[in-house]
Amino acid sequence: MKNYIADRTSLVDASGIRRIFNLAASMKDPVNLSIGLPDFDVPDALKQVAIGAIEQGQNRYSVTSGSPELGRKISEKIRSDIGWSDPSVLVTSGVSGGLVLAFMALINPGDEVIIPDPYFVMYKHLVNLFGGKCVFVDSYPDFALPVEKIANAITDKTKLIILNSPSNPTGVVYSSEQIEAVVKIAAEKEILIISDEIYDKFCYDGPCPSVAKQYDKTLLLSGFSKSHAMTGWRLGYAAAGESLKPVIEEMTKLQQYTFVCAPTPLQQAAITAVDYDVSSHIADYKVKRDMVYNGLKDKFEIAKPGGAFYMFIKAPGGSGTEFVERAIRKNLLIIPGGVFSEKDTHFRICYTTGNDKLAEAIEILRSLA
Repeated sequence: MKNYIADRTSLVDASGIRRIFNLAASMKDPVNLSIGLPDFDVPDALKQVAIGAIEQGQNRYSVTSGSPELGRKISEKIRSDIGWSDPSVLVTSGVSGGLVLAFMALINPGDEVIIPDPYFVMYKHLVNLFGGKCVFVDSYPDFALPVEKIANAITDKTKLIILNSPSNPTGVVYSSEQIEAVVKIAAEKEILIISDEIYDKFCYDGPCPSVAKQYDKTLLLSGFSKSHAMTGWRLGYAAAGESLKPVIEEMTKLQQYTFVCAPTPLQQAAITAVDYDVSSHIADYKVKRDMVYNGLKDKFEIAKPGGAFYMFIKAPGGSGTEFVERAIRKNLLIIPGGVFSEKDTHFRICYTTGNDKLAEAIEILRSLA
């Protein structure tokens, strides 16, 4: 039979995660710590804005770059938080949509993209799909920003450095000193940095430093999916200062021929979400972080996460996949670290569930240790 599938699809290997979820298919009411999905719902006030927009007929396309009012609100936030005087903003279909557009706009075949390992799973596959070359820099065992390794990885083909802080899958928050050191390295050769800050509100031990405050050649990606539980609403944004305005322009052009626009009535809710206080949820998640870390630290090797809602834990016995298979047999669903890394030595848990379920998960993990 003739093969109709494009060759590029072979560059995306989903076999590891598919195998785990095939194993999980027979689980009955599992203790599920697998998916980065907040366990609270979209705040009612924001739901009502979205419902009102739908009922008022705001259901057509928005302009490609997004609702002008939302763009202004995001620009005001960036001017206040980052200090850019006149940021360019594109409303995207989640940070994932922003990543697709950014890589499409920036990566030529053969361009090298430096990615600290472990990494958010989409980075690797999108770079490969667009013909780039991933250059992974190992950040084990503590997952701090590997500044010296990044410096050593730079070549004449280096196009981008990707930073994700707070991190998925590790929950680690990069320090101001680490970020400043990487900025010096990038600035020397005018290398662009993409900063994925979707978890920027989930910082438990102090503010989360942003590379955008220190480096004008930063493309900032963020959104509302995690902080406001809008994962299904697909609302994010890309922003840049004056020096990267052409990048936002090209991403906007590409959005016109791909996503068209982010969902229009939901953008109206995002206008309100920009200033909506989610600090009570962040406080709840700090309690969960401490509960899980304190419950496991004497049995496992863990780098204490400073943000997001993940822990990346070293697997006893050395194989993350084998440990996850053992956990599934105990009715606990977690993800092997090889999904997020070139190594398979760890596993990721996501503590976005009720405290009773977390207590159950802690007991299962301790029994497996």
